[in-house]
Amino acid sequence: MHVVVEVEEKNAVLRSRAFKRASSQPPFGLLKMAPVETDLYDLLGVSPDASEAEIKKAYRQKAKEHHPNINDPAAGQKFQEMAAAYETLNDPELRHMYDLGGMEGLNGPGAGMGGMDAADLFAQFFQASGGGAQFGFDFGAGGAGPSRRRGKGQDAVIPHTVTLDELYNGKTLKLNMEKEAVCGTCKGSGARGSAKAKACSICDGKGWTNAQTSHGTYLTTSRVACSNCDGTGEKLREKDRCKRCKGEKVVKEKNRQEVVIEKGMADKQRIILPGAGDEEPGTPAGDVIFVLRLTPHESFERSGSDLLTNVTITLSEALFGFSRILITHLDGRGVHVTSPPGKIIKHSDTIILRGEGMPVHKQPDTKGDLYLTFTIEMPDDAWLKTVDKKTLLSLLPPKKADIQPRPEIVTTAAFEEADIEEFGEGDEDDWVEDDEEDEFGGAGEPECRPQ
Repeated sequence: MHVVVEVEEKNAVLRSRAFKRASSQPPFGLLKMAPVETDLYDLLGVSPDASEAEIKKAYRQKAKEHHPNINDPAAGQKFQEMAAAYETLNDPELRHMYDLGGMEGLNGPGAGMGGMDAADLFAQFFQASGGGAQFGFDFGAGGAGPSRRRGKGQDAVIPHTVTLDELYNGKTLKLNMEKEAVCGTCKGSGARGSAKAKACSICDGKGWTNAQTSHGTYLTTSRVACSNCDGTGEKLREKDRCKRCKGEKVVKEKNRQEVVIEKGMADKQRIILPGAGDEEPGTPAGDVIFVLRLTPHESFERSGSDLLTNVTITLSEALFGFSRILITHLDGRGVHVTSPPGKIIKHSDTIILRGEGMPVHKQPDTKGDLYLTFTIEMPDDAWLKTVDKKTLLSLLPPKKADIQPRPEIVTTAAFEEADIEEFGEGDEDDWVEDDEEDEFGGAGEPECRPQ
């Protein structure tokens, strides 16, 4: 089940597909995005941008701290929570799904490991302690199962890339949306006329089957939705199916929506279209949730309602001042600034332009501040050849003498230009790997495993 979105802008149609559960691989050409939720990262005590090695190292440390102890039930509970978090974040596909949609993004058939529902993945760790409720799952009377507590259909979480210019000025998107709606012919039964569905022969009407999943040194048994009846526990014969929906109970439906990106909205902010998601029989439709993903700007940096940018001035402007348009703002305006008379500006000096920052969300007439840092552009070699060097040297401040006190030993080093980006290259990985092996005595997993 998916939602198709077409964004119309300047006679161009940008087409993207947003699945209810995030795809297993990041979209081609996109940078890694900040996650919607961070609960699982917090359990392991790592940041959302942690590497696989850092996640594994954190899990080992936590496993030692919270070793299951029969005299300390809380430690066992904590260990199970961390183990479940590690199983998710250590799998690239599951981690990508979690980053895009949080726990909601992990739900549904095929979203878990080996086709396991995310609820089952967590149930296998929490069923003994009853800890699953804190993650919003209902594992059924038996402590495990594919059912999930919900009052409406699943929400469709759609990451949408925005620029800083769009967040500054605001923007309205025209969307042609395609979703699944309950079939009006059979009213969502999937049956033709008065035909009735029969109990599924594979799962005996239960809606689920047992599946085993390997976790290295042990196997777990969990319940997964029956693939024959899609977890419903019943199945229609071919001749008894509705002609319009072919027994699927839902049909494709197109509608047009507007999504308003308001001035001052922030990265990761959500825009919710209530009830615009896919429909299921007997369940209110879920929402379509657009999650804004800000792309880096080439000139401006944002922090809250403030902006920061860099301005390059000449040496003469640094010494004798300036009065000119320094920047082109995000709304296309030129901003004219005059420096105070007699003020010498040094490299990396910063000034503030009050009220020239980002609009405050829901208060577009109120703006933050804009900070300008100065870079002084030194004259090039060609300019130096056109002036009288002795006269220029006599006008400038004197050169500095050797440092005092003078060291007893002085060596001479050659002057060679370099790129600061090369500093420290290739060193960090070496000491991180050595540290891991020293601390844990090798690269293996901790011996303790969830029971």
